[in-house]
Order: sequence, then structure tokens, then C-alpha cells
Amino acid sequence: MLQEDIKAQIKQAMLAKDAVRLDVLRGMSAAFTNELVAKGRKPQDPLPDEEAMAVIMRLGKQRKDSIEQYQKGGRPDLVAEEQAQLAILEAFLPEMMGEAEIEKIARAKQAELGITDPAKKGMLMAGVMKDLKGKADGMLVKKVVDELF
Repeated sequence: MLQEDIKAQIKQAMLAKDAVRLDVLRGMSAAFTNELVAKGRKPQDPLPDEEAMAVIMRLGKQRKDSIEQYQKGGRPDLVAEEQAQLAILEAFLPEMMGEAEIEKIARAKQAELGITDPAKKGMLMAGVMKDLKGKADGMLVKKVVDELF
């Protein structure tokens, strides 16, 4: 179970005195607890792996947004810190699909739904995201869908 794996890795990071990894892992553990409480469960309950992955993906997205903002603000020191944290988070996530794979699925979904009007791009985007949930970055899916029209 992913949640138990994180707890074991926290101990390893403490022994190794790896401060960055320890901060990220503790943040993940806290986010898991917050997710449980938000869903009306007890903090000590186990979090199913699919929900844990959703939490990790959300944390990764937050890091990507922070990196973008720090780059705009001219803060390379903070960009490097966030990138290091993102790399640790990404180690727990499954590998994301590439643009070519997404395009193939998007074209198939477009044909299945019979969407030719650019005004219905949102319907196509929703259908593709439902199929690719957790397997592809939303920004890349949006780019591919935009290119289809």
C-alpha cells in the first residue's frame, strides 16, 4: 500500500538526513491525512492507492504551477528547489503518456463522438480526460485536442 510505503521512506530519509526528500514525504503524508479528513474518514484509516495517486498528482501540479510562477518572478533559487521536490513526487507516479499516444486516443474519441465542430471541443476534452485519467497530463491533452481543430 502506497501510504505505508511513504511512512517507511520517511524513516529512511530521516536516517539518511535527506532534508528535501523528508520534507516532500512528510508533506505527502499530511496531504493523505487531509484527504481522509476531507472525505469524512478517520485520519488513521488507510487511504486507497488510487486516492493516494490523485493526491500525489495534485501535489505535483502545485509544484509545476509554483515553478512557472517563480520563473516569471525571476527566482531561479526557488525554481531549483521546487524542481527537486517535483522529481521526488514524480518517482511515485506512473509514467505519463506521450503526445503521439494521446493524439491517437483523442482522434478515436473524436470519431466515436462524431465531433467536428470546434465549439464542442469541451465535450471531446472531457471524454478524453475521462479515458486518460491519471495517465496523461491535462495540459498536454488540451494542446492535442486544440490541434485537432
